Amino acid sequence: MAGTIRKGIKIFGTILFLVYMTGLIYFLFFAEEYGRGVEGMVYDYNLCPFREIRRFLSYREILGTRAVFLNLAGNVIGFMPFGALLPVLARSARKWWKTVLISFEISSLVEVSQLIFQVGCFDVDDIMLNTLGGLLGYAVFWVGRHGYLWLESGRQKTETQAERQERAA
Repeated sequence: MAGTIRKGIKIFGTILFLVYMTGLIYFLFFAEEYGRGVEGMVYDYNLCPFREIRRFLSYREILGTRAVFLNLAGNVIGFMPFGALLPVLARSARKWWKTVLISFEISSLVEVSQLIFQVGCFDVDDIMLNTLGGLLGYAVFWVGRHGYLWLESGRQKTETQAERQERAA
């Protein structure tokens, strides 16, 4: 029974991961409403850590809550599914630091691709926020996995107690 549940979770996780990655790639490289693929736009980049984060927080009244939220929280939330689904799909990523490292690597790859293809904006702050999102996603995985294991151990104890009572009767 547990093997069937695990296999179902892995298949469902794989499908979710593929849908998530497709959406992420579209959003990061092709979504025109967020400045991707717009011709005539002057390309910009940020190599100074915390500069854009400070700028968004300092000018939040001018930029608007939506822009601040989309940039700061959006970068964190956008990578949370990656951090939550990666350990489901890859047993080797079940250590928190591996998930964080892979989140950092994928985020860096995305940002360097944006720099090379001049799509979006290369920003080291995005790498930091995406990596944080991967870590928080891993925390969601960890809580879910340990909750599942706790429920399973409780069910096994209940089954064992029922077996003992049957033998005693």
